[in-house]
Amino acid sequence: MPEPSAFAGFPVAALDFYDDLEVDNTKSFWEAHKATYDAAVKAPFTALAAALEPEFGAAKIFRPYRDVRFAKDKTPYKTHQGMFVASGPSMGWYVELSARGVRVGGGFYEASGARIGAIRDAMDDDKTGPALKRLLTKLEKAGYDVGGERLKTSPRGYDADHPRIDLLRHKQLIVGRSYGFEKVIHTPAVQTLVRDDWRALKPLITWLQRAVAGVPEDLRIR
Repeated sequence: MPEPSAFAGFPVAALDFYDDLEVDNTKSFWEAHKATYDAAVKAPFTALAAALEPEFGAAKIFRPYRDVRFAKDKTPYKTHQGMFVASGPSMGWYVELSARGVRVGGGFYEASGARIGAIRDAMDDDKTGPALKRLLTKLEKAGYDVGGERLKTSPRGYDADHPRIDLLRHKQLIVGRSYGFEKVIHTPAVQTLVRDDWRALKPLITWLQRAVAGVPEDLRIR
């Protein structure tokens, strides 16, 4: 297999491709423009993954095809391209490209059963909980958004006046920021931005890893 080319940024053609795909999400459009996807989307992601792997580990570049078996929306193709480096079950770093530009982030996107219980225990703990709160406040001040799906009510076993109830309601915890259409996304310099963001999010990833460390391995797998 040939070595990936050096990462040179995401070309304008990649954003144009997703603009058009949102309008015409069909097999005929895809087949007519697959060469554009391969050159403007897949190749840059492959190069970016190779550049970041020595520090963060191997990345998964997601398939462009949607699983429509149980979906009401039967459009066959994703309107964004994502890349994810796992640091544990359903947690790690990601970068995404779509018609809206580039977004970078990290955190956990799914935690059920024992894992969500372990994360909430750590949020509830009077040492690890405030440490997470301080970390997220620092990231927000640095320009990151703190998001992810949340319960509308308090999770079972926790009072609504808990000092960290805002954290305990999280079913996901995703921290990131968007670079949108900034010119830098079309240059090699965006690689440095992604690396710097992932480094900034490493304390969050480490906190999450420690929170679920005591959960038996068979319960940590999705």
